[in-house]
Amino acid sequence: MPTPSSLHPAAESFPSHGRWIAFLVAAAFFMENLDATVITTAVPAMAQSFGVAPVALSTGISAYLLALAVFIPVSGWVADRLGPRQVFATAILIFTLASVACGLSQSLPMFVAARIAQGVGGALMVPVGRLIVLRSTPKSELVKAIATITWPGLAAPVLGPPLGGWIASTWSWHWIFFLNVPLGAAAIFFALRWIDGAPGGRRPFDWPGFVASGVGLAALMYGLDLMSHSPIDWAMAGALAVIGSCALGYALWHMRRAAHPLVNLSVFGVRTFRTSVAGGSLFRIAIGSAPFLLPLMFQLAFGFSMVASGFLMLALFAGNLGIKPATSFVLRRFGFRGTLLGNGVLVALGFAACAALSPDTPLWVMIVVMVASGVCRSMQFTGFNTLVFCDITPTQTSGATTLFSMCQQLSAGIGIAFGAIALRLAEQFTGHAGTPGVADFRIAFGLVTVLALVALFDAFALPHDAGARVSGHRSSAPA
Repeated sequence: MPTPSSLHPAAESFPSHGRWIAFLVAAAFFMENLDATVITTAVPAMAQSFGVAPVALSTGISAYLLALAVFIPVSGWVADRLGPRQVFATAILIFTLASVACGLSQSLPMFVAARIAQGVGGALMVPVGRLIVLRSTPKSELVKAIATITWPGLAAPVLGPPLGGWIASTWSWHWIFFLNVPLGAAAIFFALRWIDGAPGGRRPFDWPGFVASGVGLAALMYGLDLMSHSPIDWAMAGALAVIGSCALGYALWHMRRAAHPLVNLSVFGVRTFRTSVAGGSLFRIAIGSAPFLLPLMFQLAFGFSMVASGFLMLALFAGNLGIKPATSFVLRRFGFRGTLLGNGVLVALGFAACAALSPDTPLWVMIVVMVASGVCRSMQFTGFNTLVFCDITPTQTSGATTLFSMCQQLSAGIGIAFGAIALRLAEQFTGHAGTPGVADFRIAFGLVTVLALVALFDAFALPHDAGARVSGHRSSAPA
């Protein structure tokens, strides 16, 4: 069994020790990502148990997302102050205990309070877990490590709803949360046994930066959540967007001038980080719309059952995992620039293929489209998620992981909102308001295709040897 001293960032023991840390962090990520989506199909049963209308349960979902948004910016400071090992294990403990509280809740207010606590644990767990992987992985193995911790974000939105429905109907909705107990206990045990991480510098806490970033992210996330519901409260969503944008603008202005900012923004001076955040965020928005649009299209427009729709979504998940073993080879052969551009076009074509589907399309063709789309989006996720950390210095790692987690969280919320807005616009155009048909989903997926193509512009500006130290790619292009 590895010892903490064997996990030094420069160690070449990644194939045996560092890889287990990557799997551990991936398991924790999966638990957190799954919890954000697994309750959606169990909402009716939970509402009946609490004696409230199903729509009231959206408060619990929103509370979780808002807690994530508020506390993610604090994660880097806490990890530096207390040490990533202690913070990661404590975050899992908070998340696990909050899961128990969710399962034992007897009323909606109790459930909302427990979901907020879950969000706090998740907000610390995700960026600190990524920080641990980066510090325990040599650059030459970074692609494999990032590929390992990327799949939970792809799998959870696909597996969450059908899994939640199955658990709620087979046992009871309480077990959706109780299942986190053995997973959390095992994760804490191995985290304390494997992970090293002494506390860093004791810099002062940036209260103005925390308040401004927390208000900004919470307002934007709540506004985006409103846009995913029908009918959309445009006035409230617009007001929250303005408040959130102004607060985040002030937070960025303040952190650039503060002596001890909550988040170190110098990473935006790193070209690969900047490109991955900008183009990568647009790509994540496009991808984030798929788990929202596809099940609706299969059930509302095609008339498929929930089982058939879930089966097709599992094909998408199969493609996500199937390409993982080939990720390192592809990046080594084509480099980050070539992979992101070429595969990015394939991602856009995948959305176009979804737009071309109809109820009369043979099932095997639908499966092929889903698997191929899963393969391409998984490759693009891994490419952007690895490139973002290729040229980050050790002193910038904490700030980079925090900023990247903030952008990921916003992109996920925007993705669902973008899918909902695209569908609403299509309905207005076709006159099918409230009853979307095949034509509406074709228009919506057409808009997503355009967004996926726009996301490629930043990748064009990358040099041919971008991230070569990590990918191992040898470019033949002139310097």
